[in-house]
Amino acid sequence: MGFTREQYERERREFRWEIPQDYNIAAVVDGHARRHPDKPCVLWESEAGERRTLTWGALSELSSRLAAVLMRLGVKKGDPILHIFPRLPEALIAQIGTFKAGGVAVPCTDMVRAKDIVYRAETAGARVVIAHTTTYAEVEEARGQCPLEHFLLIGGERPGWLPFEREVEKAPVVPSVPLNAQDPMTINFTSGTTGNPKPVMHRHRWMYGHARVTARYWWAASPDDIIWATTAPGWAKWYWSPMGVALNTGSTQLMYLGKFEAEKYLDLLTRYPVTKLCATPTEYRIMIQLPDLGRYKNKIKLRDALSAGEPLNVEPIQVFRENFGVTIRDGYGQTESVCLVCNPPGLPVKPGSMGLPTPGPGATPIDDQGNPVGAGQIGELVVPVGSPGIFDGYWKDPELTRQVFSGAWYRTGDLVRVDNEGYLFFEGRADDVIKASGYRIGPFEVEDALVSHPAVVEAAVVGKPDPVRGQIVKAFVILAKGYHPSEELVKELQEHVKQVTAPYKYPREVEFVTELPKTPSGKIKRAELRRREQEKAKGAG
Repeated sequence: MGFTREQYERERREFRWEIPQDYNIAAVVDGHARRHPDKPCVLWESEAGERRTLTWGALSELSSRLAAVLMRLGVKKGDPILHIFPRLPEALIAQIGTFKAGGVAVPCTDMVRAKDIVYRAETAGARVVIAHTTTYAEVEEARGQCPLEHFLLIGGERPGWLPFEREVEKAPVVPSVPLNAQDPMTINFTSGTTGNPKPVMHRHRWMYGHARVTARYWWAASPDDIIWATTAPGWAKWYWSPMGVALNTGSTQLMYLGKFEAEKYLDLLTRYPVTKLCATPTEYRIMIQLPDLGRYKNKIKLRDALSAGEPLNVEPIQVFRENFGVTIRDGYGQTESVCLVCNPPGLPVKPGSMGLPTPGPGATPIDDQGNPVGAGQIGELVVPVGSPGIFDGYWKDPELTRQVFSGAWYRTGDLVRVDNEGYLFFEGRADDVIKASGYRIGPFEVEDALVSHPAVVEAAVVGKPDPVRGQIVKAFVILAKGYHPSEELVKELQEHVKQVTAPYKYPREVEFVTELPKTPSGKIKRAELRRREQEKAKGAG
């Protein structure tokens, strides 16, 4: 499926939500199971080479049995349940089973520590946790410090825990608790670069939003697709793609349990007939560094490649197009939303662009006075308060919810530049913008220019305090193999940025590093780099 610009703009004008009152993703799963019970829902492989298949019929039945287990433990409609597990078929069973019991899922990354578990359990008020053996120790450390009372363990047996597989196997298939689109569904904690994560509450209509917007305008997914989203169950992106796209559309999905290795990912793409891949910019950047990428050229049959998490630089888009015949299409949204901006199938992909606002949510860039910005201008991306394309508030925090929704707009905090065709270009977080000698400089454009140089694998750009200019542009750079730090290379990179962007945007300082601080979801923590530079400046003063 592909759009013409005229079709896309017409859908933006004519879009109506019309959310079915009884919509919920658990009922959608049961519908797929009735129509094609033996069709694979999940094709799973582990790093060790283990392989399993979960059919739609099995997902429907096992999730209903888990619902019976949860009801027996006293779970009532609206009760939060912590989920702490890696990429496993059981992840979908646990999530759908939670909804069938009327519960509210509280996704946690499997990298959480005990203090994070305590914080999430206390904030959500969760009494039940479903965890995997790999996360057992951290949950045990949190036991007794938070409201958790009931513990279900996937993949093993421990004293004081109910074995997930055995409990599900012996439980009866029970009717699901009646749900509608307005019932609470998830409490997704934002990864955040500063402060405690906030408990973002979504209703079941969030999944309907992904079916109407994310699956159609970004993924263009169908029941015939085999999709692979490399995200993990603890992240909102999991609810976007493995659940919001694959479960809604009835696609089969690949799930891989193992650490990222470029060669392994490409090998999986040669062995499974994946039609649509969604990976992070970091994964794409590392994949294109392989010296023999061409040997996969005729073995991978992708029809679509998508990128999410941070804007993707130009080079990976070019290399993927040359080698695999697909143009990576960027998409943008937040934990709080559905897909707000994307490069739709069929329309031109402009290097470095996030794409066009999607039909439905109503995302708009505005200036400081709240007016929509025009071509060549920079504004903050906002969404009308009350749009079904965004979240419904913070869990049991009416004051924080009022603060966010007190005006006409929900403010994303992200700055974008608009070109003369309406395409949006990411300029950075509102607090990431560098103000140097009266110029406003977005870090991403400078980072993109740096990464386009063959010596650079990754880069982060921040404003460093300067007594004369207010701030100067400082770049932190990870070098590609075969390159070494030198003054000559610094000058070469500075000249390169001047040529690619504009002379005033070049980094006056370049620091070579081996890694960049990132959130668990892979976003660069520019705030941490800024803070380091501010502390250095204070020390020097």
